[in-house]
Amino acid sequence: MITTFEFPTTFDAIKNIVDQYSPENYARSRNYIDGEVSYLSPYISRGVISTKYVVSRLIKNGYSLRKNEKFIQELAWRDYWQQIWIEKDIDEDLKHQQPQVEHYGIPSAIFRENTSIEVIDEHLTELRKQGYLHNHMRMYIAMFTCNIGKSHWKVPAQWMYYHLLDHDWASNALSWQWVAGANSNKKYFANQSNINKYTHTFQKETFLDKSYEELEQMETPSILQDHFQPEFTTQLPDSTSITIDTSIPSFIYNSYNLDPLWNHEVEGNRVLLLEPSHFEKYPVSDHVLQFILDLSENIENIQVFVGEFDELEKQLEGSSIYYKEHPTVSHYKGIEEERDWISNVKGYYPSFFKFWKYVKKEIFNPNYHEAE
Repeated sequence: MITTFEFPTTFDAIKNIVDQYSPENYARSRNYIDGEVSYLSPYISRGVISTKYVVSRLIKNGYSLRKNEKFIQELAWRDYWQQIWIEKDIDEDLKHQQPQVEHYGIPSAIFRENTSIEVIDEHLTELRKQGYLHNHMRMYIAMFTCNIGKSHWKVPAQWMYYHLLDHDWASNALSWQWVAGANSNKKYFANQSNINKYTHTFQKETFLDKSYEELEQMETPSILQDHFQPEFTTQLPDSTSITIDTSIPSFIYNSYNLDPLWNHEVEGNRVLLLEPSHFEKYPVSDHVLQFILDLSENIENIQVFVGEFDELEKQLEGSSIYYKEHPTVSHYKGIEEERDWISNVKGYYPSFFKFWKYVKKEIFNPNYHEAE
C-alpha cells in the first residue's frame, strides 16, 4: 500500500499545510504507512520553515503541546540529529563499529527494486519517482539492507539521501546507524508479520516470514548477496552571471537554507549558492535539485550562483555577507546567523531522551508560549 502526497513548493501552500495539520491522531497512527503524518519534513530539511515555526503555529491554532507530545517529540528528533552533526563526525560509525558487516556497497536487489518483498519494492520505486518515504518504511529498508543484507550503512544512506526531497544528512545517516547498531546498542529487526501489519499487506512465505530470533541468526539471503558500488552525480545548472549591488548586504542561501522570511524586510542581494564541491560530497537527483530550485523561487529577487563560495565572495567584495549556520557552511565567511531551533538546548547528548528531558522542560513552560 502506497500513500502518495504531492509536495507543493509555493510558500502560501506550505504555510497552509502547517495550519491545516492536526497532530491529534499522530501518536496513534504514526507507525502505519497511511498514518496521519504531517508531510512537513521536506520543508524543514530545506530550511523553508523551522521546527520552532511549526510549534509556534500549533500554539496559535489552539493545540496543546502536552496533549500532542509525541508529535513535538518527533520535531525535536530532527534538531537532536542536527546537534550531533555539529559536534561529531557522523560520516563514521558513531558509538560502535557496525556488527556483522560483509560489504560496503548496496545490494543490487535494493537498487533494482526487486527484493521479492512486494511492499518494499513498491516503496523503493516510489522513492525514486516521488522522493519521499514514510519513516517506518525507511527503517524497514535500512534494516533489510544492513541487518539482513549485511551492508555497511554509509553507501545505502547516501543512496537514500540522493533521492529524498527531505534529505538531511544528520537525520538520514544517524537513523541508518541507529538501525544498523552503530548508533545504538541493538540492531533493529522487523519480520514479515510486522511489515504486513503496518503496511496493510498480506504477503507470506518470504525470507522475512520468520521469528525475530531466526532473523537475527539468519545467513544473508541469496537475493541480497549480489552488491555493488553505485555512483551518484548531481547535474547542476549551467553557471550564469549575477548582478550585485555592493552598497547593500548580501544574503547567501543554499539547499539547507531556503527561508523566504529570513531578513526579508532588509534590502539586499539574495543569492542561492550551489557549490559543486557540496554536491560532489552530498549528491542529489535531478528531481531533488529541481525541488530545491522551485522552493528558492519563494525568495524575492533570488539569483542562482553555481560555483564555490570563494568565487562568489569575489563578486560580493564590498558587500556585507550574511548566512545561516549549518555544518555544511563552515567555510563561508561573513556574518553567521543562528538557525531557529525548537529550544535553546544545545550540544551533544548521548541519547535523545536526555536531550528531550531539557527540551521538554523548556517548551512546556508557559513562558515559551508567551515568547511565541
